Amino acid sequence: MPKFDLIILTDSRYVQPKEIDCYVQNILDEDKLVKDALEKRGLKVGRTNWDNPEFDWEETHHILFRTTWDYFDRFEEFTQWLSGVSKQTKLINPLKTIKWNMDKHYLNDLAKSGINIPPTIFLEPGESRSLFEIVKSSGWKESILKPAISGAARHTYRLNEENIEEHEGIFKELITNETMLLQEFQQQVVTKGEVAFMVFGGKYSHAVLKKAKSGDFRVQDDFGGTVHEYKASEEEIQFVEKVVSMCEPTPTYARVDVIWDNMGELCVSELELIEPELWFRKSPQAADLLADAIFINNLNEKA
Repeated sequence: MPKFDLIILTDSRYVQPKEIDCYVQNILDEDKLVKDALEKRGLKVGRTNWDNPEFDWEETHHILFRTTWDYFDRFEEFTQWLSGVSKQTKLINPLKTIKWNMDKHYLNDLAKSGINIPPTIFLEPGESRSLFEIVKSSGWKESILKPAISGAARHTYRLNEENIEEHEGIFKELITNETMLLQEFQQQVVTKGEVAFMVFGGKYSHAVLKKAKSGDFRVQDDFGGTVHEYKASEEEIQFVEKVVSMCEPTPTYARVDVIWDNMGELCVSELELIEPELWFRKSPQAADLLADAIFINNLNEKA
C-alpha cells in the first residue's frame, strides 16, 4: 500500500529554502495551511518537488499541484513527467484538465461556450505577417501580446502604434516556436484592476483584488502589483461558478481571473487550473473548503 494519501507538489526552490523572504514564507505558509486541513481529515500528507528523482510516485494515492511555479520554464520536461506520473498515481486536478489548461487556446473553448473573454487573435508558429501588419488588421488602438503557454506575465507586452516596431524582433523570435495571442487591451484593468476568484468543487470560496503599480498594467506582484481585500457580488459569484461549470470534469480547485472589458462587462482574463496561487492566508475557511473538495471529489473511497 502507498505510504501517503496525498503529496503536495512544489518546485525544488521551495522544499528546504536556505533564504526565506516574504514571498517564500507565503508559499510555505500556504502549503502548511493545506497540509494541516488535509491531515485534520485523517489523511497522510507529504510535500515534495515535482521533479524529485528520489521519490517513488507509486508511494502516494494522489498528488496535488500547488506551487510548481517553474513548469512553464521547463515545459517539455514537465510535460514528459506528467505523462509518466499519471500512470503511477492520481492527479488533482486530473491530467485531462491540466493539459487543456496549459495552453491558452482554452480561452477559445470558453468563448464558444458563451463566456466573455477579451477579443483575441491566435497566432500560430510560422506566422509570416509582421507584428505591425497583424495589429493594423485588428483595428485595435492598444493590444496585449503574450504566449499561449506562459505564467507570471512571461513575454507579455502592451502594444500601441508608437512601440510596435520595438517589439518586432521579439515577436519574430517567439512566433518561430510558440503560439502567441494578440488581445485587445481592456482599459479598466488599469483603473479597476483584476479580481481573482477562488472556486473549490465548483463553489465560490473567496476573492482578492489585484492592482498594478502606477504606470504598469501587470497586476502580478513580480512587477510591483498589490493585493487587496475584495467582497464579491452575487453577479460575480454566479459568473465565475458558470465559468468553472464549463470544465469537464468539474475541477477540484480553480482560480478565475476576471476583469471588466471595454464595455464594462465581466470578462475572463485567465482560468487557472494547474498551480494557481489561491490566497488561503486571506480567508480562514479556504484551506478547509479545498480539503473538503479534495475529499469529496477524489477520496471518497477513504470515507
